[in-house]
Amino acid sequence: MLGAMQDWDLRVTRIIDHAAREHGARELLTRWADGSETRTTWAGIRRDALKMTQALRKLGVGKGDRIATLAMNHHHHLISWYGAVGVGGVLHTINPRLFDDQLEYIANHAEDQVLLYDSMWAGVVERMKSKWTTIRHYICFDNGEFEAWIGAEDGQTEWATGDERDPCMLCYTSGTTGNPKGVLYQHRSTMLHAITSLQPAIFDFDARSVMLPVVPMFHAASWGLPWGGAAAGVKFVFSAVNDPAVLCELMNREKVTHTAGVPTVWLGMFGHMDATGAEIPSLRHAIIGGSAAPRFMIERLMKAGVNIAHAWGMTETSPIGTTGAKTWDWDDLPFDDQVSIKQMQGRVPFGVELRCVSLDDPDVELPRDGKTSGALQVRGPWVIQRYFKADKDAAIGPDQWFDTGDVAVIHPDGTLQLTDRTKDVIKSGGEWISSVELENAAVAHPAVAEAAAIGIAHPKWDERPILVVVKKPGAEASADEIRDFLGTKVAKWWLPDAVEFVDEIPHTGTGKISKKDLRDQFRDYKLADA
Repeated sequence: MLGAMQDWDLRVTRIIDHAAREHGARELLTRWADGSETRTTWAGIRRDALKMTQALRKLGVGKGDRIATLAMNHHHHLISWYGAVGVGGVLHTINPRLFDDQLEYIANHAEDQVLLYDSMWAGVVERMKSKWTTIRHYICFDNGEFEAWIGAEDGQTEWATGDERDPCMLCYTSGTTGNPKGVLYQHRSTMLHAITSLQPAIFDFDARSVMLPVVPMFHAASWGLPWGGAAAGVKFVFSAVNDPAVLCELMNREKVTHTAGVPTVWLGMFGHMDATGAEIPSLRHAIIGGSAAPRFMIERLMKAGVNIAHAWGMTETSPIGTTGAKTWDWDDLPFDDQVSIKQMQGRVPFGVELRCVSLDDPDVELPRDGKTSGALQVRGPWVIQRYFKADKDAAIGPDQWFDTGDVAVIHPDGTLQLTDRTKDVIKSGGEWISSVELENAAVAHPAVAEAAAIGIAHPKWDERPILVVVKKPGAEASADEIRDFLGTKVAKWWLPDAVEFVDEIPHTGTGKISKKDLRDQFRDYKLADA
């Protein structure tokens, strides 16, 4: 017997149709890199996306073809998201901050046909053109080319149709070990992710929301914000630059209620606010992801009345895996306990399942006791099964568990607490030390701007941690002072055997600390008692 409900394919273009129909007059603002501003509406975004669909068809672009972008956050970029999938193509957002060899590999591996880019990246485009073998058309977003290109069309067309399991978006991992890997999202998986993201514990969107996304649109599908925001009809405030003074001014002028970004964004914002006395009174919901947020950051925002959605996810999970949901007894908890809960990575929404397995034996599933750490695995309808063009599945076995590369504990109530990356965890004397917890404790020191912990070979203990520190401008601190400070935060045997001060810590193209490069930098380091 078949069900009696309508067969309504979950295709991404339905989101923009809904936004234009139900929230058509809702405003979107772009603040361009040159300081000028443009305002449009959701009806305008849909109209221009249809024009782009027509323009792509004239270029011979169709079902399954990859359309790449090399751009920051603005409404032209948003138009391209819907225009690319509207023609039946696959949107491929490229991180312009990647190294040349990665840019070359990604575009050629994806077999991109069209590239839309910002003028600030014109130098990158010119440098890479001879190396990109499949791109046939280049169109600049912000010098008049894009507007002229779609302006030649009337928008009187229809979206491409197809199966809800057709691909719609391609994002590549950061490639910290080997070449980047492509993650190919489906219309169905993207729609399920978008619908789920509207929950209060995740994006907490409704038609009153004003979202300023600091997370770039080229990073992990911008955490799904362009899809979820359209579904709720939010007002987007885009900025093509992430200068704290600009962001703070936009937040105040446009009465921003929601924002999303990595912890380093808030470090810059705090510095600007402390120096100028600026505040952000309208902000009520901050999504923080990309890396673990230190306690002092969460505490400061919560004291300002901001709800923190401390999120964990990855490109392979579309990317939302967990967020810092409030517990059933939240209103009865002391403030310090609430901060402790928000400092963890939170709980899964319906659609995501987690488990931890032994680091020494992956066939052993670990208890959810809040103590036993292991390798974190995940599965669900918006979790990867196989990387793009790979010859075998990434989700292993009939149960389709995907190994995230993270080390974590899961508490009895299902709350996830990340402790490290499997390749970064430090094993000393048969016990595991979390480099992440050491780093978060260190950056709470008033003189520390950034810190990274790595393991150094030791003849007796296998490995011992050292802490690499960048001091804040004008600040002074000794290694002993840092160790004494850490002694009040972590177990004594976790204390780093050495603290090394450097001018800068290496980062990947996506802005994360590159432990690989750091280990290379300190490969010949000798501990005093080793």
